[in-house]
Amino acid sequence: MGQDLNKVERLYDTVAREYAEAFCGEHEEKPKDREILYRFSQEIGGNEPVWDFGCGPGQTTAYLKNLGVEISGLDLSEEILKQAKAIHPEIHFRKGNILELEFESNSIAGIVAFYAIVHLTEKQVGTVFREVFRVLLPGGTFLLTYHIGDETIHLDEFLGMKVDGDFMFFKTDFIFGCLKDRGFEEIEIIEREPYSGVEYESRRAYVFAKKPAAPKSP
Repeated sequence: MGQDLNKVERLYDTVAREYAEAFCGEHEEKPKDREILYRFSQEIGGNEPVWDFGCGPGQTTAYLKNLGVEISGLDLSEEILKQAKAIHPEIHFRKGNILELEFESNSIAGIVAFYAIVHLTEKQVGTVFREVFRVLLPGGTFLLTYHIGDETIHLDEFLGMKVDGDFMFFKTDFIFGCLKDRGFEEIEIIEREPYSGVEYESRRAYVFAKKPAAPKSP
């Protein structure tokens, strides 16, 4: 049984303003984030479209936009999208569900998903990876981040607001195997320790993965 996405949506609707205030500039305090996002921007080059799935208030979307990436943002929460649109009016944001992407197959050059799977079960993560693989163009790049571990943390309070939410951690072997099973190649997982005093004290991972390029004509 998977997480109830209506419950996830309610969580972020509840904390939308507080979340935007807390995380709008988070990459400025995380040098590895900046290094990874710069690398992603270089790999994408001028290819488009590019999407930020689980974009929240648009902090990652805007960071990549400032690096020259033509990018849009997708999120489940209408209230957090209102924050994103107000903070970054120059960027296109829309509501969407990463378990059932409303995009054509082979239509997106690059996808970034910073902690977008944090509320999903392993089975749901497999669904997300299948959907991402489907919508990526051949040769497209997927950049994912997640918390490393095997625990589930339940929160009744988040950013000073009463909530009801579960946060999932994942083992690296699971993520690698799940991506490989969905057809991704060139899977590279980069782990780091938490930035003490800056973020939740969990180990983090960045993942680069590619959808195989279309076979060349004979």
